[in-house]
Amino acid sequence: MWRSRGTEELADDMTHAALTPLLGREFDNFLFASIEDDRNGPLLSVVSALARLEVDPWKEAASLARLPREQAKQRLSSLIASLPKGATTGLSPEIIASRLVALLPQAGSVNTAAPATLRQVAPVPRSRLFVVLGVLVLLLVGYFIFTARASNVPDGAPGTPVATSEPATRR
Repeated sequence: MWRSRGTEELADDMTHAALTPLLGREFDNFLFASIEDDRNGPLLSVVSALARLEVDPWKEAASLARLPREQAKQRLSSLIASLPKGATTGLSPEIIASRLVALLPQAGSVNTAAPATLRQVAPVPRSRLFVVLGVLVLLLVGYFIFTARASNVPDGAPGTPVATSEPATRR
C-alpha cells in the first residue's frame, strides 16, 4: 500500500487549507471527527484516514461538499472501506460515511470552487537559494582571507607593535 515517493512529488503534495484559497474552518467538524477507535486505541480522525490513503483531506472535503449527499456518502464509504484492515472495527463503512457526511457544510453555504479554479500557490524561486548561498560563500572567503593575512604578519615588521614583557618607557 505504501509506495516510495520522490522528494519533488512529496513537496508538490504538501498542501494545507491555509495554502488552498477558498477553503476554511467550515470543514474542521468533518475533518477532525473520529471515524472509530483505531485498533491501537486512539481515535482515528477523517483527516488521518484520508492521509493514510494519500488523499489530500482538504481537497477531498471540498469535493465531497460539492457532491449531492448520496454521492458523497458513496464516495466516503468507498474511501473508508479501502482503509487497511483493522483501521475500523464494528460499523459498516456506509453507516460511518452517513454520520460523517452529515458534518459537511451544505454545498451552497460555503465557497467551494472546483479544484481547477483554485489559485495555485507560487513556488519559491530557486534563484533566492543561490543568492543566499552565494552571500554565505563570499562571507566565508572574506573571513578566511582576513584571518590568513592577520596570521601571516611577520614579527618586527614596520608598523607592527612589538610585544615585550617590560613596561613602556616615556621618552
